[in-house]
Amino acid sequence: MTERFNSLVDLLEKSTRRFSDKPLFGTKTGGAWRWIAYDEFRKDVDRFRAALGQLGVGRGDRVAIVANDSVEWAIAAYATFGRAAAFVPMYEAEAPEEWEFIIRDSGARVVIGGTRRVYDKLVEMKPRLPSLEHVMGIALPDTDENSFRSHLIRGGPNPVETARPGPDDLAAFVYTSGTTGNPKGVMLSHDNICSNVNAVRQLFPFESDERSLAFLPWAHAFGQTCELHLMVSVGGSMAINDDISRLVDNLAEVRPTILFAVPRVFNRIYDGVNHQMNGRPRAIRELFHLGVRVATQKARGRSPNLLEEGALALVDRLIFSKVRARFGGRLKWVVSGSAALNSEVAEFIDALGIQVYEGYGLSETSPIVTTNSPGQRRIGSVGKVIPGVRIEIDREKSGDPKIGEIVVHGPNVMLGYHDRPEENAAVLTADRGLCTGDLGYLDGDGFLYVTGRIKEQYKLENGKYVAPVPLEEELKLSPYLTNVMVYGANKPYNVALVVLDRDAVDRWAKSEGLTVSDPAHDDRVQELITRELTQRGAGFKGYERPKKFLPIVEEFTVENGMLTPTLKLKRRKVLEKYQKALDSLYGRGV
Repeated sequence: MTERFNSLVDLLEKSTRRFSDKPLFGTKTGGAWRWIAYDEFRKDVDRFRAALGQLGVGRGDRVAIVANDSVEWAIAAYATFGRAAAFVPMYEAEAPEEWEFIIRDSGARVVIGGTRRVYDKLVEMKPRLPSLEHVMGIALPDTDENSFRSHLIRGGPNPVETARPGPDDLAAFVYTSGTTGNPKGVMLSHDNICSNVNAVRQLFPFESDERSLAFLPWAHAFGQTCELHLMVSVGGSMAINDDISRLVDNLAEVRPTILFAVPRVFNRIYDGVNHQMNGRPRAIRELFHLGVRVATQKARGRSPNLLEEGALALVDRLIFSKVRARFGGRLKWVVSGSAALNSEVAEFIDALGIQVYEGYGLSETSPIVTTNSPGQRRIGSVGKVIPGVRIEIDREKSGDPKIGEIVVHGPNVMLGYHDRPEENAAVLTADRGLCTGDLGYLDGDGFLYVTGRIKEQYKLENGKYVAPVPLEEELKLSPYLTNVMVYGANKPYNVALVVLDRDAVDRWAKSEGLTVSDPAHDDRVQELITRELTQRGAGFKGYERPKKFLPIVEEFTVENGMLTPTLKLKRRKVLEKYQKALDSLYGRGV
């Protein structure tokens, strides 16, 4: 029977005893990877737990951090759990005003900054934060009394006993990304998070030699639960990616067996492989596409004939195996979450011999609700409910005989939003079910399909409802676009704001013998994008297709506020800048 954990303290203790000599975290310095073992990590957690005790941190307190993934991040988290306090992670990419809001809202007594810049900002705002008593810096020199390392050293000679949080005790705040206003503090208990870990371990036959390359932020529920806590629970190891630009090179060096990623990563793989194939001779291209087609049909249950089987074996040896080698050649589990993965992309990655397991969840559900798993996988769906969880489809809000709001019941449902009684009342039912705000349906075999969000759904002038996200995900598969926002609330038809991939457009222009100085206002680029939108939107309903578009070259990023730290579109922020231009499209002839 699979071992179960009743708290994150219990999880760490059991794993560090069982896997003491195994490598846990890998960090890259000077081009070489250095690994810290489970036992060494446990000793550092003990030291930092003692340091927190020296600062007076105890049961019910909050410890915050503004840092990217690091060994220090994990030490601080598990040391906080061992004081029966709650951990409050934030993203370095967020605006300092958001850090200040979150520290004030959570009542954090201690905050840790990942870089010198972050540390200085936190020190500057400290006088405005009544609860905040101590600011530490990971990047400060060891000789600085406020450095993370100096606290770790001071805690060494003065050990403190581990506190034992109960299952219902608060473990973590996970602040929502604030797409519609100030972020909300999702309060997750030890039981919330451990129920997710326990359930997933029942579905996947993980082994203690599993290895991942961590690049998703642990500040998000997906990265924290599904990677950090899950991998620790199975005795796995995590190499911490040093820079997103070196992700592919690091994959080849680390050779992970499991990869946790978001759809944008898979979209880039899809674009990159197709781009490489477009530069190959025609015979190679045709063989490649035949291999993808046969592999996809095989995955759908159709048995290939001998000729097709031979072609697939040849393509796998000549092309697919080389793609897998770029990712280390050992991938067994590739888990996609945080947003919907386009089915075409999923089938494409699958055809390469890399099986993708897509799941569904929210920060409010710790986060996993459903997942595809070995032996229970259906591309296009987000899988079946995990053990212990139940969902119902509430069709009253949608008025649709098939699709309704997804309501989740189970031990993964949050304690609530911090100090938001009205919002808690709006999303939590009398029997503590969570009204997710997501629309979807269950098929006859229990697989869940998510079709959009209620808040993002809008109505055209003709009364037709539009769910923009699936449309945007499809249009973004154009190799010439990096992002798309579909717009049309209370309008006669949809239009689209499209972010051009400048490099891809320049390559296209060069291949056509053209010189394009301003792609956003070039008629030939307009014609190219028109063709792309028509092709990618061929499967849309007539009223869903954008009739016009506005091309721009400014990328949507976390830094300019257009994306959340988990790379979701901040529609409100995009519209603040582009709504007038989008509205002007309706004044032109169709």
